[in-house]
Amino acid sequence: MGESITEGTIINWLVSEGDSFEEGDIILEVATDKVDNEVPAPASGTLVKTMYQAKDVVPVGEVIAMLEVSDEVKPSKKQPALESPDNYRDEERLKVKKEIKKKPAVIPSAAKDSHAKSFSESNKNIFFSPLVIKIAKEHHISFEELARIPATGHEGRLRKSDVFNYIEDGRPYKFAQTVTQDPTAYRIPQLTFDKGKGKVVEMDRMRQMIADHMVYSKHTSPHVTAYVEADLTNMVNWRNTNKKAFQETYGERLTFTPLFVEAIAKAVKDFPNINASVDGNNIIVKEDINIGMATALPSGNLIVPVVKNADTKNLKELAETVNKLAEKARENKLGADDIKGSTFTISNVGTFGSVMGTPIINQPEVAILALGIIKKRPEVIETEKGDELAIRSMMYLSLSFDHRVVDGFLGGSFVRRVADYFEQFDINRKI
Repeated sequence: MGESITEGTIINWLVSEGDSFEEGDIILEVATDKVDNEVPAPASGTLVKTMYQAKDVVPVGEVIAMLEVSDEVKPSKKQPALESPDNYRDEERLKVKKEIKKKPAVIPSAAKDSHAKSFSESNKNIFFSPLVIKIAKEHHISFEELARIPATGHEGRLRKSDVFNYIEDGRPYKFAQTVTQDPTAYRIPQLTFDKGKGKVVEMDRMRQMIADHMVYSKHTSPHVTAYVEADLTNMVNWRNTNKKAFQETYGERLTFTPLFVEAIAKAVKDFPNINASVDGNNIIVKEDINIGMATALPSGNLIVPVVKNADTKNLKELAETVNKLAEKARENKLGADDIKGSTFTISNVGTFGSVMGTPIINQPEVAILALGIIKKRPEVIETEKGDELAIRSMMYLSLSFDHRVVDGFLGGSFVRRVADYFEQFDINRKI
């Protein structure tokens, strides 16, 4: 379901335990942070047991059901894939319990507040998902500290949002160890804010996941934003002149987006290190140039459909792909393949009338480009007669980048190159 997907939510089981099914029948529906997916039966058979119920959040790789398939393709009972997840959980619980017993923690009085629930109260079920363990390792959070984080998941499970909220609160249990505390050390003050009164609207599932993703991105990447200004007069005039002929010739609307994607893909080829992701101490420079387009859904939520291999497509193909993805987004028909695999993302904030924006990086990428509104302004330009005042179509470009791997030189050079391609658009280009 995409390399960035780490967990999914079971929406509904369409087959009950003991029911039979045919190959291709839909067994259940699973929701990721962006789209809902139907899971078909890999073969004919019977649903023996379900490990998770509707609304459970399940990490990628977990066994969710045991099937007895027919046509002599029954898996062996010795296969590890069919072992009950309870075995894994028992082993993991035992491992965590041993870790906790090694260092009995003493909670200082400063941590004994409404957050500082005891281990037995906050996490009776000592099972941490692989995702939670990974996040803990990245932030150097011990098992003892994890065990004290209040959990809001199903049956007391610790969710990634619980961990991120705990980190944002300043890790109040970080010092719950058998060490002498420095009385001069800074402590996060326990403040109570007046959140006001009004209509309470519960976040839907997608909004909660977007919130988690945004907070995760800000915690992970040190964001820096670089700005440039571009003169799009040639591009605007060419599009206005040719958009009708383009649609008559190819049957596709010619918006600015495919023109933007075309220029950005060229700039990415010039600066390939902007087309990367971070894996620990390694930088993965992607071979494909897949441009994600941040798009607003009718519900008001955000989704990022992806133009795959944008650098290999001509303008007709780009327009066709962009229009198809935009239509799917409007009709809530985007599939899992439509939103996975992006290597660089653009956000056209000018669509909403914004002059510029400071976008949040779409993890695990290392940069995102915001495109402001195209606005006519008087500008001083150089002509054969000297400097003259002219009406030009101007735009601000804002590049947010991950300063762990993208320095100011690379970030600034890349966004300047994008602006150059916008400004150097061939006014005599043939459709």
